[in-house]
This record gives sequence, C-alpha cells and structure tokens, in this order.
Amino acid sequence: METILYLIRHGETAWNQLRRIQGHSDIALNETGEKQAEKMALYLAPHSFKAIYSSDLQRALATANHLSAITGVPVTALASLRERYYGQLEGLTFEEVKKRLAVADEASYGAEPFKEALQRAVKVLTELAEKHLGDTIAVVSHGGFINSFLHHVTGGKQGTGITRLENTGVNLFRYKDKQWEVIKVNDTKHLQR
Repeated sequence: METILYLIRHGETAWNQLRRIQGHSDIALNETGEKQAEKMALYLAPHSFKAIYSSDLQRALATANHLSAITGVPVTALASLRERYYGQLEGLTFEEVKKRLAVADEASYGAEPFKEALQRAVKVLTELAEKHLGDTIAVVSHGGFINSFLHHVTGGKQGTGITRLENTGVNLFRYKDKQWEVIKVNDTKHLQR
C-alpha cells in the first residue's frame, strides 16, 4: 500500500511580500494569499482526501481551511508542521539576515538547527504517511519546512538552497515500502487561472 501526500505551501503574507523571515511568527494571509488559497482549494477539490493536516500557525491554517471548506474534510493542526524557528532573525529581511550571518552563525541568534528542522519534517510526514497507508492526504506547511523535506527525499538535489517554492505551490509525493518518491514540485497551475 502507498500514501499519496499533497504538501502545500501556505498563501502569501505581508511578510512574504517584504521578504521577511517569518519562522514561528504568526503572520496572517494577506488579500493575495486568501485568493491564492481559494484557487489552490478549487484546483485540488477533485481529489479524495482522507485527511487534511496543517501547521498551527494562522497563515497555514487559513490556507488549509480553504481546502477543508470545499472538500468537507476537517483540518487537524499540528505544531510539528511549523516552519523552522529562526529566533532573533525572525522579522528581518533576507538582506538583513545575510549581513548578520556574515559575522555570526544562526545558532548565536537562537535559530533551530537545520538538521533538527529537517529531522522534524521527515519524522512527522513519515508518521502521517504510515497512519494513512492506502489514502491520499493534504498537508499545509511552510517553505522552509517543505524544502528541507524535499532536500531529504532527493538527497540534496532539490530543496533547501536550490528550489524556490511559490505560495500555495503544490508538491506531490508517494510513500511506498517505507520510501519517499517525488512526483511533482511547486505546481502552481492554479495561480494561472
């Protein structure tokens, strides 16, 4: 048996527009993000989801709630699906972070180590896949979280530092015989409509 996983990045926020690091900062979707989430939900509506999971941060939950409203499948929020924690770097722009990291590493700012964030992503997604063998599930999370998982599954060929994931980009994975396979990365066809 296999599990089909639709792993979706949340819709746009004001901080995404400003290129600010969000991490665990609980930022709401902006108007564009709400529209993106609605388009994503309509695009994925034909699929029969057994379950919908989401990070407990409002930008992910709001995105997942659009899918839930159309499919009738309730959302289960899990803190383990949150974005990587960036400590004192949260709220800064990417340019500001780059300058700070030129003189000190992420750990000195209290950021969650990349390896720990990656292990968390692999653990929770594998647990959900095992729980739903034979089913199709949707998970709404964050760019860094999804990219770290993609990095793991592809052995570093895609993901962190390589792959740009758009807001509400859909990533499709298959879990079979305890192995993950990438089917599709950053599908944004719904945003072209």
